[in-house]
Amino acid sequence: MSDGLVALGIQELGLELSPNNIADLELFLQEMSRWNRIHNLTAIEGAIESIRLHLIDSIAVLPIMRQFLDFPCPKIADLGSGGGLPAIPIAILQPAWQVTLIEAIRKKTAFLQHVRGKLRLGNIEVLSERVESVSVVRPAQYDAVISRAFTSLVRLLSLSLPLLKPDGLVFAMKAKRADQELQEVCMDDWRLIADESLYIPSLSVERRLLVLSPVRKLPL
Repeated sequence: MSDGLVALGIQELGLELSPNNIADLELFLQEMSRWNRIHNLTAIEGAIESIRLHLIDSIAVLPIMRQFLDFPCPKIADLGSGGGLPAIPIAILQPAWQVTLIEAIRKKTAFLQHVRGKLRLGNIEVLSERVESVSVVRPAQYDAVISRAFTSLVRLLSLSLPLLKPDGLVFAMKAKRADQELQEVCMDDWRLIADESLYIPSLSVERRLLVLSPVRKLPL
């Protein structure tokens, strides 16, 4: 494992990472940094900041996700994938999970397709579409939806609902405003399954993962 990843505490997350996992995660960060200089994929620059705010932040959700997606080959949609977070790190560490990255901005989907080929990630697909358009052609096809810094919680839930299977889950990665955003959700329509604090080694910021499930109402 690289000294940078060790120094930032990636081992403290309790994940068993193989040498291939480490190599792929580092290659992903290298490619993001290289493309970012030209295409401005993300406002965060520099190796240390990338590891802290991108990689570790993204994979910190995995222990919780594994508890809820403990069945063969779950299908997950990442809404507003941007530069591939959290979807690419998740796909690297969970090769049996099928991950769909939905991103409307072409320069970002070009990068995602590049990374897919570079890392030979056969368990992901990249859709260069708006989430609303994907919902029309793929209704109720996903076991879970995840998103990081894409939109408000209320809008995320609204966009997620058409994509989810009846027992599907939304994993919302949130920070300080999580309580305020939860107050705006109609709990007649959604059930809060879990509200977990995320431990991010070497980073003193608040991170939470909200897990919600739609309340399916019977027709009158």
